[in-house]
Amino acid sequence: MSGSESYPPPGSAGHEPAPQPPPPPSGWQQQPPPPPAWSPYPAPASGPIGQPMGQLMGQPPMVAATLRPGAIPLRPLGLGDIYDAAFRIIRHNARATVGSAVLVTAVAMLIPVLITAAFAWTVDASLDPDANITDAGVIGALGTDAFGWLLQSVGLVLVTGMVAHVTMAAALGQKLTLTQAWEATKGKRLKLFGLMALLLVMMLLLIALFVVAWLAARVGLGSGGIVLAFLSFPVFVAVLWWFWIRVYYLPVPALMLEDVGIFGAIERGHALTRGAFWRVFGIALLTTIVTSVAGLMLTIPLGLVTGSLADAGMSPGAEAVWRSVANGIGSVVQSAFVAPFTAVVTAVQYVDQRIRKEAFDVELMTRSGITGR
Repeated sequence: MSGSESYPPPGSAGHEPAPQPPPPPSGWQQQPPPPPAWSPYPAPASGPIGQPMGQLMGQPPMVAATLRPGAIPLRPLGLGDIYDAAFRIIRHNARATVGSAVLVTAVAMLIPVLITAAFAWTVDASLDPDANITDAGVIGALGTDAFGWLLQSVGLVLVTGMVAHVTMAAALGQKLTLTQAWEATKGKRLKLFGLMALLLVMMLLLIALFVVAWLAARVGLGSGGIVLAFLSFPVFVAVLWWFWIRVYYLPVPALMLEDVGIFGAIERGHALTRGAFWRVFGIALLTTIVTSVAGLMLTIPLGLVTGSLADAGMSPGAEAVWRSVANGIGSVVQSAFVAPFTAVVTAVQYVDQRIRKEAFDVELMTRSGITGR
């Protein structure tokens, strides 16, 4: 209402006292009531549930910052996320990742070096200095490359199992020591060796079947069989890639982190990569290329130094020992980067596939103490 409407009605006598205004109708008040619902504004319907106070509408909820209790974001991961998580885990827990690989490789390489040294000095003492002496070098090469490779492979299998536990702990914001990572593999070590042996036998059988089929085609079909065999080679490579991803790639983390046996781990790896072959394969192949190039770059300088020193007039025994030592150092340097990074990337991909297929992020949130999104 305007202010003039509070005056007396028109036509009243000016000398007469102004009549009192009529009482307001029932339910009216002298002062208008405050607008209804003067209560704190409810959260906008379009905003996220549980928007924290003080946060602008339209921004991601602050709770999203808590979805990374450790090194791995608890959401489906991209290539950058996987590599970032791998570097975080290695950087913040170098003792349990790089340290375990270096320790295993150093021990594995020490034994063939000692064997090479013993044989080399024996051969060196019994040979004519003017003769063509190459036996010591052959013995050293065989000792380092064969026996050392076998020991290193066995040791790195254990490193892969330990790194799986380190990665899972890092996803929860925890940090395992080298001793704790080793203890975490207790009860699964023999199964781990059995799993790797079974996978190796399966891969060798695939290769043997292809070789037999190739030879049969060559003998039975003549020149046409040779053409068919060469044309089938890309198909065989594709089968090996399929076996690598669908059968070989994820069973180790599954065996170490789940309550499954050898065949159950293979089935879990097969199930987790179902429908995601190209994505898992692309990341695994890129990781293999990156680590191979990096390992080569790390060992080339050492190889050049080894060759120059070997040509400096060493005795056969000294040359054999030096080559064995150099090969061992090269293996240690290479394994210090290649083995931990490959194992961590594989374990992170295992976590990623479980997040995508099984809502594993919810379980990880619960285990890390996050109760809501």
